[in-house]
Amino acid sequence: MSKIQRAILSVTDKSGLVDFARQLAGLGVELVSTGGTAKLLRDSGIAVKDISELTGFPEMLDGRVKTLHPKVHGGILHRREDSAHRAAVAEHGIPAIDMVVVNLYAFEKTAAKPGVHFEELIENIDIGGPSMIRSAAKNFQDVAVVTSPSDYNAIAEEMARSGGALSRETKWRLAQKAFATTAAYDSAIASTLERVRLNGSFQLEAPSTFPQTLRLQFQKTMDLRYGENPHQKAAMYADATGLGVANAHQLQGKELSYNNIVDLQAAWDLAQEFDEPVCAIIKHTNPCGAATGKTLAEAYVRALECDPVSAFGGVIGVNRTVDAAAATEMAKLFLEVIAAPAFDAAAKEVFASKKNLRLVEVPAGQQTWVLKNISGGMLVQDSDLHRLAESDLKVVTQRPPTAEEKRALLFAWKVCKHVKSNAVLYARDGQTVGVGAGQMSRVDSCKLGAMKAQLPLKGTVAASDAFFPFPDGVEEIAKAGATAIIQPGGSVRDQEVIEAADRLGLAMISTGIRHFRH
Repeated sequence: MSKIQRAILSVTDKSGLVDFARQLAGLGVELVSTGGTAKLLRDSGIAVKDISELTGFPEMLDGRVKTLHPKVHGGILHRREDSAHRAAVAEHGIPAIDMVVVNLYAFEKTAAKPGVHFEELIENIDIGGPSMIRSAAKNFQDVAVVTSPSDYNAIAEEMARSGGALSRETKWRLAQKAFATTAAYDSAIASTLERVRLNGSFQLEAPSTFPQTLRLQFQKTMDLRYGENPHQKAAMYADATGLGVANAHQLQGKELSYNNIVDLQAAWDLAQEFDEPVCAIIKHTNPCGAATGKTLAEAYVRALECDPVSAFGGVIGVNRTVDAAAATEMAKLFLEVIAAPAFDAAAKEVFASKKNLRLVEVPAGQQTWVLKNISGGMLVQDSDLHRLAESDLKVVTQRPPTAEEKRALLFAWKVCKHVKSNAVLYARDGQTVGVGAGQMSRVDSCKLGAMKAQLPLKGTVAASDAFFPFPDGVEEIAKAGATAIIQPGGSVRDQEVIEAADRLGLAMISTGIRHFRH
């Protein structure tokens, strides 16, 4: 193993870089750097040589050309055991570069920004970075290529133990990771640019059709103890956006399980439906309680009232920072996971004694597509992000809903969307009362929702995720004590269903939108 004597550092993600660079310098490694990376190192008191000193050529074209030079790539690519290569670099005064520390412009994060301009997108396509990474990875036996801050500590420790060298095995592992990095980067660019339309000017648009080639790139964030059942293996992967459940930060508690994460996603999705404070309690991906409130504590207490038995061991999703008042109420019940945008210091203190409770902070972000494996392929669909507009609502019965009923119906509709089909849900005043989930017959969902109710059903409203194929479901809802229904409509027997509602004195709204959830 030969000692690493010179390294190029040029990174977008600068986390951990200063400490790593200081460790390299302490091992006698000469540091060469570019632009903002060089400035950060100098400002941190670390000696660094500008890339222009190495190449004898200034950075130019707004930084587009700085490392694309024979003195960079010759220094990386020449094979040390090849006498002809050694003679060539000696003739042209090209010093050896033994380590390349590079990560790339944040193209995917740029592409994910709302309203991003095409010019900004193009400027965030890295050219020099991937070129150096590929050169170093190709010549891995002589050059170490470092593409992730997560590797800094292990590399520095190995170099400290070995007098400044890295093993062939370490260099090979880093090269494999490097090629995976550039492959993912190119895939992200290709997938994004497929969405660019030329309409007088270049514009990035939401795709009107699904791509001919589906390119998916995710990095493994953790191995899970097991999958849905103990005999199944599992892992979690994340995209590069840094958003959503896969990129969440766990503050405390046991390791998340596969089922925890699936339920966490369901809880988070439901909580995002609301602007006012809301709490969703999830069990086996279905809400066993959901409610709004003036405060998060009030929302939780009201959600729990729906089905406190099923809520035991549940997963909670909220859309506000968890404070001490909410934490005090939640801490009274055994829960598996609480997902929130944040937890304040007082809430963390309340939960500190519940060592196994997982607290997870989720960065805002919604799924664009839903993917489902099938044998031999994949199903892809848009996420169900539809929100009702006033123009969607059509009163189909003789009696219109009262203002109070209408508010309750709109609440029930938002929650029912997140219940497994067939789904019928009873609610009142921003609070679920009974949830009928996953039945093969819609009328059975009506009965189950009423049977599960722990609160009085009289005066509630009901939501159905799809149309009623027969009047019997409406009859069961009326028998339970509900006074109004919201449903998509669209059955060949709609008129019979409406007539049943009129006969029973119910108000009914048709939305024209179905929310099946399989």
